[in-house]
Amino acid sequence: MNTPILRCVPSRTTIIIRIMVGVVFLSEGLQKLIIPEVRGAERFRAIGLPAPEFLGHLVGCTEIVCGLLILSGFLTRLAAIPLMIIMLTAFAATKADIYVNEGFWGFMHQSRTDWAMFWGCIFLFIKGGGRWSLDNKIAGV
Repeated sequence: MNTPILRCVPSRTTIIIRIMVGVVFLSEGLQKLIIPEVRGAERFRAIGLPAPEFLGHLVGCTEIVCGLLILSGFLTRLAAIPLMIIMLTAFAATKADIYVNEGFWGFMHQSRTDWAMFWGCIFLFIKGGGRWSLDNKIAGV
């Protein structure tokens, strides 16, 4: 089954990006569910997002599922899409004020992890899961 969604550049080093992105999102998703008063619903309430309990669970579960998909290299491109949306929302909801209050360099400092995760997701969306992924195995490349 050689579909464009599963087809990937058979690079041996893509696994490094997959591990970085997958572990961070898996960890963050678990934290949103385990300690919602710090990372989940209460954090979402504090930054003014609507329906914080719902969003806390939705974002946490999405990060867990997509993080696991990326770690396994299964449906890597599809898993990267919701994570990119989460990162763009994080920029808008949590970093815009930093830019206004602290300027460009304050913004860049406070958003360094967000940038790494966002560009890691873009990389995976473009390249796919790499040589050691379920996508590559299923695609039979």
